[in-house]
Amino acid sequence: MRPTLCIVLALSTWSTAGFLAQQPSTQTTATPPAHQAPQAKKKLYDESADARQQIAAAVAKAKAGNQRVLVQWGGNWCPWCIRLHEVMSSDKHLRKEIQYEYVVVHVDAGRPRGKNMDLAASLGAEINGFPFLTILDADGKPVAQAETEQFEVKGPDGKPKGVEAGHDRESLLKFLKDHETPRQDARAVLDGGLARAKADGKSVFLHFGAPWCVWCHRLEDWMAGPEIAPVLAKDLILVKIDTDRMTGGQALLDSMNRVKNGGIPWSVVLDAEGRPVIDSNGEKGNIGYPAAAEEIAHFEVMINKARRNMTPQDVEMLKASLTDAAAKLNSR
Repeated sequence: MRPTLCIVLALSTWSTAGFLAQQPSTQTTATPPAHQAPQAKKKLYDESADARQQIAAAVAKAKAGNQRVLVQWGGNWCPWCIRLHEVMSSDKHLRKEIQYEYVVVHVDAGRPRGKNMDLAASLGAEINGFPFLTILDADGKPVAQAETEQFEVKGPDGKPKGVEAGHDRESLLKFLKDHETPRQDARAVLDGGLARAKADGKSVFLHFGAPWCVWCHRLEDWMAGPEIAPVLAKDLILVKIDTDRMTGGQALLDSMNRVKNGGIPWSVVLDAEGRPVIDSNGEKGNIGYPAAAEEIAHFEVMINKARRNMTPQDVEMLKASLTDAAAKLNSR
């Protein structure tokens, strides 16, 4: 398998936190206790981040992927917060649910006293203990709030069994599934993109991907970059089809790609009437995420076929950006 294509790769986007030492069994309150929480190998919560920017970026990504945002309010000082992440990372069903349906944001809150609590309140979260969960839709509006004490594993006496026991996987999974975004129809999504392209005098850049495909995410993240997105938008309406999560997504891909088993991401430029102009099948097969020199060259041809308002300098900038990104990947 060539590295630029995702064919059977299933990659979780979650990292595994450090193993927790035994901690007191009481739920962490909004006023953090004085004792030290165990530290993950890599800090889960970015204490210096701008939480509003974190959430805004997550909302933008969720909107592009028809997902929802899962905000986990807490901190590196909070043993239950670290434990919740461990449970969500280690259970295969929770991990898949989050990977497919949510963009996760860990917002550092509560320490020092009141940190980011005004932001939480503005999103409808009434936090009395950590961790606390808020689910936002793709417009940033709150869909659900949850005190996580309700998800803790309980003993026969009905009391939490402690941080080592953690959280109940089934109740967490039910909560997340109950608030998934509704499924989209792939053909309807494409038709909407074509209508926008026709109204704006542009073409459609249609790309197919799936949540498990790391190279699909690389392509999406690159196209959404602050320097890249405005240039592409001069001539292109970007339309993403999720082959796993959209109704008819895989069937639409099969109907449009003449080369079978070529992997994803696969892309095609369509005119405003839906007629294919050029696709990502190059001389050596599907270029996927363009990383090799010949793949970047084919992507350049695709852009030149579509451009009306993009300048040659714009195209050179796109090409240089992909080349630089490829060099960074190869240096790892």
